[in-house]
Formats: sequence, structure tokens, C-alpha cells
Amino acid sequence: MRIALAQINAVLGELGGNTEKILAFVGKARDAGAALVAFPELAITGYPPEDLLLNPSFITQSKQCLDEVVRGCSGISAVVGFPDRRQDLYNAAAVIHDGRLLGVYEKMYLPNYGVFDENRYFRAGTEPMILFLGETGIGISVCEDIWQPGGPVTAEALLADAQIILNISSSPYHAGKGEARARMLSTRAADHVAVVAFCNLVGGQDELVFDGQSMVFDEHGDLIAQAAQFEEELLVVDVDMERVFRSRLRDPRRRQKGSVAAGEGLSVLRAAQASVEPQSAAPRRVAPALCREGEVYGALCLGLRDYVRKNGFEKVVVGLSGGVDSALTAAIAVDALGSGAVICVSMPGRYSSPETRADAERVAGNLGTKFLTIPIDSIFDPYVQALSGAFAKTTPDVTEENLQARIRGSLLMALSNKFGWLVLATGNKSETSMGYCTLYGDMVGGFAVLKDVPKTLVYDLSGYRNSIGRVIPESVIAREPTAELRPNQKDTDSLPPYPVLDPILLAYVENDMTRDEIARMGFDAEVVSRVVSMVDRNEYKRRQAAPGVKITPRAFGKDRRFPITNRFKQG
Repeated sequence: MRIALAQINAVLGELGGNTEKILAFVGKARDAGAALVAFPELAITGYPPEDLLLNPSFITQSKQCLDEVVRGCSGISAVVGFPDRRQDLYNAAAVIHDGRLLGVYEKMYLPNYGVFDENRYFRAGTEPMILFLGETGIGISVCEDIWQPGGPVTAEALLADAQIILNISSSPYHAGKGEARARMLSTRAADHVAVVAFCNLVGGQDELVFDGQSMVFDEHGDLIAQAAQFEEELLVVDVDMERVFRSRLRDPRRRQKGSVAAGEGLSVLRAAQASVEPQSAAPRRVAPALCREGEVYGALCLGLRDYVRKNGFEKVVVGLSGGVDSALTAAIAVDALGSGAVICVSMPGRYSSPETRADAERVAGNLGTKFLTIPIDSIFDPYVQALSGAFAKTTPDVTEENLQARIRGSLLMALSNKFGWLVLATGNKSETSMGYCTLYGDMVGGFAVLKDVPKTLVYDLSGYRNSIGRVIPESVIAREPTAELRPNQKDTDSLPPYPVLDPILLAYVENDMTRDEIARMGFDAEVVSRVVSMVDRNEYKRRQAAPGVKITPRAFGKDRRFPITNRFKQG
């Protein structure tokens, strides 16, 4: 049987546009000779629709779009994700055959952890479903259903003899997720002696990135087809049903499981398989895996590109300091949007060194972007003078440092207001974790590309980008990090060195380890205590930060939700 997995980039809420895209991919799958084409979870609406699901008109229009898709599926079978309203609302998969809606599968396991909040919107389904195209049984499941051992796929494959397990998904990305996902899918295929076909969403949606990487595993758990990460693609693959049957003859486990039939907690749909046989075998497509840095870089580019385009912006503006964070942000912006869509701005002050000023201009030149220089001293001096009475008998401190950052933030926002450019904040996860950033200053922006990227990874990504084409000067990477807001300032004046800080943040923020547990890893207990206290104390800043791309298993925001007013002392 030839099947096709339509790895599409749906735009959340653009119901008509998503419907047109689905029908276009149906046509491509039909032309490729596929008997069945699958689309991602909630493909008609985009994922996650969140409180749009509470709008009755949204649900009604989604159903009307599904009806249009059904009519467009003549001569082919399709499985399409949509929100289904019956006595309640369900995260559902429409099973379509030759222009008819055969049935609807309702997702049985609703994730309610991390970035997921599906119990807020959906009721869980109760029945596994199998579609027989001719004699080939295809078990239907949605995302989380296949992650659960013993879930609906067990009933479909072991008890109802489905030879293919089809899972439509909107599985968000974080670094390393693809490997874990592949191991799980391979295990399901081998355990159930079934072909597993996994169709995943691709694209950026606010903080989330969906990486695609749709996959097909044979009955032994071997990968036989894989789509690219971070790109739309129609993955077409031929699966050998005779091989599945022969493998099952040699597996006595199945004979001890019994069987189930329609009416016994299992919904069974039947349709004739397409009579047209493909003239030649589908080419075997296994897209190469990206390296760790390449994978994260691709996620950041896609997340930024979709945030900009899906929200109607044409250009972005980046404040270039001459430091590595802003240089990497500018490089990602150019790779995502093109050099003509990126404006770089240098805003030197009295503490900006000639070296960082030169490096900022060099980065913009290497990237081919428009470059503006707006000095801030002539603005900063009147601020200080205006405050001289109120600040009498005080000495300069972080207040004057923050004034410089806020002037720069105001200038960037002025450019944004005048020309409609989206301001990209350049702070990284290490800084925002510790509150080493200025509200209404360097935190200003509509999108924070590096928000979930630790400082040490910033350096790794910069090296990766230079391996493709050298755009970030070595002097930028080699320079000791500094905010340049006072003479001879270094980040280590306020923070532990980043190679020490980042592992502590990983242990505390992502792994929920206590101070004592982290200290036992070999870190100085006093340093650990200071880091933990600074993380807790600066939740109020992070709550006011711009959204940014999630690339770690636990990002600030949807993943890690802590109260601002909070007197609990971490152990």
C-alpha cells in the first residue's frame, strides 16, 4: 500500500487557507498514487488553538472547512485532524474515503503537562478505531495516544489486527525530542509487529516550533522513511503488507492476546482499497538528521520566520552591541528572513569601546543588512541633568546603567513605531534566568529569539553559523562578555562564569533539583544559593519579557509557571 504523510505548516486560525493547503496536498498525494494521505493533528485549525476553541463560531467554521475537505477527497482516503463538537468538544481525526466521511476518531489521551493544556478544552475519547481499506487494517490515533504503552494502538494492532498504525500529531520541538520520539515509535512498531506511520505538524506558533520529521517504521522497528525537519513536505512511502503478515506468522505473542470486534469497545470502518496500482515503486526518502547545533539553529530560524510572517511584519530591527548575542540574533534573522528584511542599529555610548563599535558594523556588513548608528550620549546627559536634583547626594550606580539601556530600548521602539519594524530582543536564557537584563531596556522587543538559549549554547551556535559561512567575527566570540554600561564592566562582576552558571541553571530550572543536590554535583554551595535566589527573585521580569522560541525541554513561560508573589525558600 502506498501512503502519504502531508507534513504541512498550518496557520492557526486561518481556516480557509489551511483548507486550501490540505486540498492541494490531497491532490499531490492522489497524483503520487497514494491510497491514503494523512494530515497533522488539528490541521484545519492549526495547533494549539487555545481559547479560540471556546468560540462557537470557530468550531462551526472548522466543521464547514472539514466538509469542504471531505468533498475534495474523491479517489483517495484521508485522515485529517479537526475539533469535533458532539455532546462535548473532542480533539478528533476525520476518516474520509472517496468524498465521504466514514467516521471520526476521538483522541483518548489528552496531555496536560508542559506546554499542553488539552483538558481545558477537550473531552477524552473512549474507543480505538480501525479503518480497513480492502483487507489492510489501519489503526487511527492522535499524538499522545501513541506515547502511552498499552493505549489505543495496542487494541488496534494486537487485538484488532491493524497492520498499519497511523498517528497524526502536532508534537512540539525541543532539542533532542526527535531522537526520543523515534525510539518510542520504533518500539511501538516492533512490539506490535506493525508499520507505524507518524505524521507531524511543521511550523512556528508563538513560542512553539513544530519540527515535522514525519517518520515511517516497518514491522521490525526499522526506519524506512523520514521527512526533513523544519520544512513542509509530502512524504510518500510504499509499505509491504505481505511482509507484515509473514512477520506476524512467526510471532506467537499475538495468538495469546485474543481479539476484539466492532461493538466491543472498538470502532471499525470499511472501504474498498483504490484499484489503481502505482506504476513504479516510490523512491525511498530518509532525510538526514541534523547535528545538535544545526537542529537548534533551524528551530530558531523557523520560529522567527513564522512569527514575523504570520503576524504580518515585513522587517525586523536588531540593536547590535558588538557582542555575541546580538550578532547571533542578527545572523538568525538574516537566515530566516533575508538581509533586506533586517535593519541593524548601533547605539554607542560613552562606555562603548572602539572595538565593539567596529565589530557591530562588521557584523552588519558581513550579513549585508542596512546599518544605522545612533549615539546615545547626547540623550543620556540631559536625563542625568534632569534627575540631578532628585538624585542629589547619591552616587552613580545601576540606575545610571539602566538609563542607558532604556534609552536604547526607546530608540528601537521609535524605529518600530515609525516604520513598522518588529524589534528583536537579544537576551539569552542565562541572563533572563538571573535577571541580568533591564526592564524596558534590553528586554524591549516584540520577539526574543534567544530567550530559551543558554549563553554557552549561544557560543556553540555562533560557531555552527560560522562553519556554514563566517559572518560573526572571531573578536566578537573571543571577547569577554560585557554590557559596557560602566568602565571596565564584565558579566562576571555580577554573575558566575557562564560555564559554571549554565549547568546550575539546567539543574534548577529544568530539572527541579534542590540547592543541596546541585551543590553535591561539585558546585560551590554559596554560588548555588546565590543563583537559585536570583532566579526566584526575578520572575517578575520574565513575566514581562517578549515571547521567544522554545528549544529546551523546560522553557520559561508555558513550561515553567511560578508565582511572582512567593515566599517559599528552596531547599
